[in-house]
Amino acid sequence: MEKTQKLTERRLADAWAELQNYSNDGNPLEADAYRLAFADPEFLLRRETRGIRFQLEMLKPDIDQTEQGIENTIVVFGSARFPSPEDAQASLEEAQLNGNAAALMLAQRNVRNAHFYDQARLFARLVAGYSAHQRREERLFISTGGGPGIMEAANRGAHEMGAPSVGLNIALPHEQNANPYVTPTLSFKFHYFALRKMHFMMRAKALVAFPGGFGTLDELFEIITLVQTKKSKPVPIVLYGTDYWKRLFNTDVMIEEGVISPNDLKLFTYVDDPQSAWDAIRSFYDL
Repeated sequence: MEKTQKLTERRLADAWAELQNYSNDGNPLEADAYRLAFADPEFLLRRETRGIRFQLEMLKPDIDQTEQGIENTIVVFGSARFPSPEDAQASLEEAQLNGNAAALMLAQRNVRNAHFYDQARLFARLVAGYSAHQRREERLFISTGGGPGIMEAANRGAHEMGAPSVGLNIALPHEQNANPYVTPTLSFKFHYFALRKMHFMMRAKALVAFPGGFGTLDELFEIITLVQTKKSKPVPIVLYGTDYWKRLFNTDVMIEEGVISPNDLKLFTYVDDPQSAWDAIRSFYDL
């Protein structure tokens, strides 16, 4: 016989319903000592409770991904500013009509770089196509930062193949939303960069870094450092776009000055087409 719920018994959800009522009624949410601690935003956002927020950002994406069978990922990094070829072409045509020299220069650069969007998309399709024929525990899923540009391209490629993909987005001062190709139940938003980067590595079986800016470099070099110092297990680190990466940082200088060893160059591989990127990963794991 089921236990009868007491009329005065409160459920945990009631605490959040009470907060919602404040918002719906247009009332200011002031500090309230009587409010349940976990349902008190002012308390949770205090400096002293930062450790709790760390734990929550650690637990929520981990639990959700586990429940949805996401155990092995291929992480794709790259610029948020590289548009799709169709968007780049449309911007170029508009700039040509307007005759704005600065807009035209930007549009021409975007057209030049848009091929990276297509290649990230094609790479993700290769991963998704392989995984479609594997047992659940052996499938590889695309994981990105969830934003536009290269991230969107990789999520899009997986989506086109009917495969779920992960987006680990970050709250930034300027407006940023998850791209429309991330699987909704695998679209997560972070406040802390450190926790976000940890989640990238927790399930990563490989990293593919397309040309990008400071954010891409931050993520790339942290992973190289973790593997170099053996804080993380070895994984394939693929630098997509040989010319870009070799122009960006000169590893010969680093070796000459003794800040890295020649063996450290074996930590990553340069490639220039989607199939080569996928082949590097397959070779590493003998897939």
